[in-house]
Amino acid sequence: MGASATKFLRRVASAPNAKGFFTSGSRSASNTKNGYLAPTDPVPPLPPMAVSDCMDHADSMETMSSGSSRGRSSRLPRNTLAPSSLKAGIPNGLGDGPGKVAFRRTYSSNSIKVGQVEVGPSSFSKLKLLGKGDVGRVYLVKEKKTSKLFAMKVLSKKEMIERKKIKRALTEQEILATANHPFIVTLYHSFQSDGYLYFCMEYCMGGEFFRALQSRPGKCLPEDGSRFYAAEVVAALEYLHLMGFIYRDLKPENILLHQSGHIMLSDFDLAKQSNEPGGMPALIHSDANGVPLIDTMSCTANFRTNSFVGTEGRHQYIAPEVINAQGHTAAVDWWTLGILIYEMIYATTPFKGQERNDTFANIRLLPVHFRDSPKVSSACKDCVTRLLDKNEKTRLGSKSGASEVKQHKWFTKINWGLLRNTQPPIIPSSSNGVDAVNFRQLKESRSLHFEDQILSVASSTPGTPGEEGGSPTQTGDLFGAFSSVTLHHDGES
Repeated sequence: MGASATKFLRRVASAPNAKGFFTSGSRSASNTKNGYLAPTDPVPPLPPMAVSDCMDHADSMETMSSGSSRGRSSRLPRNTLAPSSLKAGIPNGLGDGPGKVAFRRTYSSNSIKVGQVEVGPSSFSKLKLLGKGDVGRVYLVKEKKTSKLFAMKVLSKKEMIERKKIKRALTEQEILATANHPFIVTLYHSFQSDGYLYFCMEYCMGGEFFRALQSRPGKCLPEDGSRFYAAEVVAALEYLHLMGFIYRDLKPENILLHQSGHIMLSDFDLAKQSNEPGGMPALIHSDANGVPLIDTMSCTANFRTNSFVGTEGRHQYIAPEVINAQGHTAAVDWWTLGILIYEMIYATTPFKGQERNDTFANIRLLPVHFRDSPKVSSACKDCVTRLLDKNEKTRLGSKSGASEVKQHKWFTKINWGLLRNTQPPIIPSSSNGVDAVNFRQLKESRSLHFEDQILSVASSTPGTPGEEGGSPTQTGDLFGAFSSVTLHHDGES
């Protein structure tokens, strides 16, 4: 297959309705406007025929989303670096029922346009602090010109230099500037001042998925609800793997809820990509039904990384091969999916110990144990057990990636092509947006005044941040590789 075939496979297979796409003959009834194949379009034939012709007929994914200003700009070139971040609803577009939003958004490889940055820090009014971390904060902001709400992630250059996290910020920008998927947060602008990097993202009005779970009876979801959200996570991970990235940081705190209740993955600073280009998304055949499926593991080129990752407060999600410092592949994302499913159902993680080292010992040595209550199906137990296989080579998803996980019997009830048209189990509390009712109430210890920040242009001589935990490898502007751009998304007004 040529480059056009690869592009086509990445574009189609990353959609939630990839399962069943490669069926010959008449089109499937599940191929709706929510998927890449529209009911008015014929199913494109299999490669290696002229896939470039098929791309013109494969419709793009449309879904409900928030608005963004449109303007003249050039089309985003393939593999062009641009900005990073969050995704959610703008409060002026609630539809006529729960889980509905009155904006249409197009998801396809040609639906992002990029141009020179059209805004700066003074273009926004700061309304509320939504979250904070060791090198930055996330604010709810209002664009002065349009009165639209956004989430603004502001990273301190000083803190990033001191903590050697520059490369992480650049990685996050690369992913979010090129990603275009309904379950991954959307970036609209990225820019910098002398002291800060800014990611202007879609405001996820539903708040953190973790907080939503904590507010539910028993702090958990029934099995069907857990399966729904697990399916949306699988679709997002599939897309990231097709892009050649390992996510490495799946946990409820990094999942945001759109105002409709659908999930959005966020925080990509721990993601890793191989220095070597990944392979094409290969076609494989499922042993179960013979339907051709896509191997997403080939896209990460079996890349192994040795860096130890894991948030201090959520070390329960770390995979055994990471603890053992054996190096790890994209299979770590399937381990974390197993932990997430277990936590959604049982309101705790399966290997949690009294201390960090106890947890690590349990992860390495103990089999997963299922509690007597709540009752779950044998298929659910089998799926979680296989995802939590301590041997990464036999773990569910380790051979062909998301297609292997999608084919597990626990996901039989999932209509992958209708995920975005299905009412989610959790509908966030009604909000006018500004009240941020689905977020914790936080106070700023040190106030940042956007009006005082001057938009800056990166030096033409970028420095090299160096490897994770290392020092810059050359002099120059360490943030020269950060792109100040504005992105426009088709289907948003």
